[in-house]
Amino acid sequence: MSEFPLYSADEFRRRALNQSGSPVELAWRDHGDHVLNPETILQVEGQSLRDAAVLVPVVDDGDDAKVIFTLRTSTLRKHSGQIAFPGGTIDPEDASPEMAAMREAGEEIGLANIFIEPVARLPHYLAATGFRITPILAVVKPGFELALNPTEVEDAFEVPLSFLMNPEHHVTDSMVWQGIQRRFYRVPYGSRMIWGITAGIVRTVYERLYS
Repeated sequence: MSEFPLYSADEFRRRALNQSGSPVELAWRDHGDHVLNPETILQVEGQSLRDAAVLVPVVDDGDDAKVIFTLRTSTLRKHSGQIAFPGGTIDPEDASPEMAAMREAGEEIGLANIFIEPVARLPHYLAATGFRITPILAVVKPGFELALNPTEVEDAFEVPLSFLMNPEHHVTDSMVWQGIQRRFYRVPYGSRMIWGITAGIVRTVYERLYS
């Protein structure tokens, strides 16, 4: 039994380090919208995928931690205008997915490395847009200031971890994409709509840590 409040950053850290389910390296098929689209995901697995990483930044904010999201600008070539975690392609000079995710967080929203504690990885997310994404679970210490890169990020905002980890807020939906019916998760939050890859990663956090 943990001594920490359920949705605190300390409890998030503890659960991230003790994830349920298969080992991270083998578990991507078992979680999120991969389960909703088994045939499509098998097709994606056979493609040549670019490696990317995203940071799942959980702010240490008392008993109910907050998670930072970004709203991508409408001018970006991929996933424009969507809500996302900070992240991007892993560059050759990045020593690890963790370093790539932290670099991207600095470039996109000005989140300095001194505030970021990478804790654990989630299973890969295989995106139909051609990326193998490694989500990096991290605790963010308070006291940081954000500086948004206007060419990439239109806005940044926080959502309570308790809201995101409530499965009643995980809505399944579907759409036709490139001629294929694809199912996905979306998480409505006020006027915001978290969906697609980002909602799939949120769902995986729930399944690995809180279900």
